[in-house]
Amino acid sequence: MTNTENNKAWYDERIACLREFMTAERFSLFEKVLADRTRYVTVLAENMYHSQNAAALVRHCDAFGVQTLNTVEELCDFCPNSAISRGSDRWIDVCQYSSTGAALDALKAEGYRIVATSPHCNDTTPETFDVEKGKFVLVFGTEKEGISDEVMSRADEFLRIPMCGMVESLNVSASAAILLYGLSSRVRSQVDGWQLSEEERSRVLYKWCRFSVNDAPQILNRKFGDPL
Repeated sequence: MTNTENNKAWYDERIACLREFMTAERFSLFEKVLADRTRYVTVLAENMYHSQNAAALVRHCDAFGVQTLNTVEELCDFCPNSAISRGSDRWIDVCQYSSTGAALDALKAEGYRIVATSPHCNDTTPETFDVEKGKFVLVFGTEKEGISDEVMSRADEFLRIPMCGMVESLNVSASAAILLYGLSSRVRSQVDGWQLSEEERSRVLYKWCRFSVNDAPQILNRKFGDPL
């Protein structure tokens, strides 16, 4: 048995245990939502100091099925406003990095295309961006400074939202919502293999069950001897 199969079996045993403490409707909802989750698209928030924008990114990722949100916290902590995120951070994975360079190195090592959300001479639009070329990370910067020079210099591609009014740009929350909706929809309709692997699904479902069951650590400790 492979390590992945071992991991899946470990998660599945605990999911089966915790499922006994959930309603059938709740568990079915988890399975339905999980079927639409993807890591083919991900997000990198670079030094997001507005808590409202941080919370909006969390909610957008959850709403559009993007399982992982990456954050650079070199200049400030990523602190979503709880009144806006409303618990959405429970349903996605947040990966924190201490610097932009570390984040870009890690994402490139995982095979992600770095896509800077900024106007550029070689930019594309949500309609013309090639979603089938490979998985990608959308990088969002702060409203005042935008994305950093390091992202601009290391980006593989550039993406912008065309404007036909007097305004030149949208705030980060609106931009993220438009891009995540449009691109995640295209990924699901045009790309093979966009869904989570079986092992990833089990890991995420286990995490969701733990959040949803009162005294889950104590239950798992009694059943399997897992540490509290």
